[in-house]
Amino acid sequence: MATATARFEAEYQTIRARALFWRAIVTVVIVALLLLSAYVSDFVPARLIDGLPKIGLFFENFLPGLRQDVLLEGERTEGSFLYWFYAWDIWGLALLTSINMAILATVASVMSGFALATLAARNLGVPGWLSFLAMRLADLLRTLPDLVLALVFVFAFGIGPFAGLLAIWLHATGALTKLYAEVIENINLNQVEGLRGAGGSWLQCVRFAVVPQVLPNVASYGLLRFEINVGAAAAIGFVGGGGIGQEFVNALQANWLQDAAAILAMVVVVIFLIDLLSERVRHRLIGGVA
Repeated sequence: MATATARFEAEYQTIRARALFWRAIVTVVIVALLLLSAYVSDFVPARLIDGLPKIGLFFENFLPGLRQDVLLEGERTEGSFLYWFYAWDIWGLALLTSINMAILATVASVMSGFALATLAARNLGVPGWLSFLAMRLADLLRTLPDLVLALVFVFAFGIGPFAGLLAIWLHATGALTKLYAEVIENINLNQVEGLRGAGGSWLQCVRFAVVPQVLPNVASYGLLRFEINVGAAAAIGFVGGGGIGQEFVNALQANWLQDAAAILAMVVVVIFLIDLLSERVRHRLIGGVA
């Protein structure tokens, strides 16, 4: 009995020592990689500390000089809200353009992403090579930044919302395809097999056995992507994709910092409101409490 206990203790100590050794190796490798990353990215704590006050100086010049005593006066009174947002109609129209870009790109990417996901999913009887190609196409679209795609489309189709719309649509298609494919691969296949056994075609199996099971998640992920697309549509104007981003770039190039601050404030408020509304809808779709 004592011999068996001693053998067990020795074996335990050996396994424990081996685990500690490999844990130490992994820790050293992670720390080395972090230090290498800091060196490559030129991260110096002293520079961070020295640069922080300059951020405050930037915002001091960036934000308008609002005055409490005239805050609610007309647009000709310096220091009022309306004076700051003197071009609210122009900026609002540009912001509406960005939102419309996001809506159309989201609807298109939900449809194209789901169609591609049905080919990429590995449990719907799609040939392996086709599933592989569909997923790799989604990876390619997801890997290419929407700003890079926008540059390509601006070169091809000219400056304007159309180029931005195409860029957001393709990038969102890649992202949604991966999400939808994972949802499809986790469905209950009993309905698919039953419909297939009754003589249903592949399209009929997708329509009547797959779609009802994944529809809440499809809609939820679509709304989540819409939130992202609104921000992307605002940013994509930096490269000529139209919308509110174009107005922001114009203000920066003209050194109208307070105009740029007003545009940025409008974008932040609108995205915040859209996020709140979309979150409540998504929670209801997936059965949560909004």
